Amino acid sequence: MAAPKIPKKKEKKERMAKIVRRLEGIYPEAVCALEYGGEPWRLLVMARLSAQCTDARVNIVCRDLFAEYPTAEALANAPLPRIEELIRSCGLFRTKAESIKASCKILHEQYGGRVPDTMEELLALPGVGRKIANLLLGDIYGKPAVVTDTHCIRICGKLGMYPEELKDPKRVELILSELIEPEKQSDFCHRIVQFGRDVCMARSPLCDGCPLRDLCDHGKK
Repeated sequence: MAAPKIPKKKEKKERMAKIVRRLEGIYPEAVCALEYGGEPWRLLVMARLSAQCTDARVNIVCRDLFAEYPTAEALANAPLPRIEELIRSCGLFRTKAESIKASCKILHEQYGGRVPDTMEELLALPGVGRKIANLLLGDIYGKPAVVTDTHCIRICGKLGMYPEELKDPKRVELILSELIEPEKQSDFCHRIVQFGRDVCMARSPLCDGCPLRDLCDHGKK
């Protein structure tokens, strides 16, 4: 079977605008799944823990972590074995603990506890890649930012924004940043994640009755 035809850029922008509007109607409140309580440094820590781990698990783990270490300075000064113990269930706990402690130390010593607001500064923090940096830029500072998590990459490929076999997060980010209005990007990413959990699951998507079916090449089959 031939792969779905990828529409030209103008058509893709028009289709994406419709998708954005539909998702706004379905999810009026674009909410970050990580419960960081409005504290930017906590979002950084939680985003780091979310690698290969569910947001639900991160939320549970961080209740104890932040209760014991309520500031970036406290976490920077925490014994590494204790951090490892607290975050063990998130997986990759040794690597994550090391980068979290190091990042909090930099935040405290170089930024006075403030999370920096540029891509370059964020990428210089241990364990921070473009996905985490964009999450922080969008959620904390309201800047245009596309967070290419697995739901976003998978679903936007199915919706015809690029070939489905494209899985490179940075390339997807650059493509979507040209298709989604800057002021809509951050909220769109939260909404598409929720849509991926509620409707367009990887293994058993609910195509029947899907509110985006007419905009999806898979739904038209």
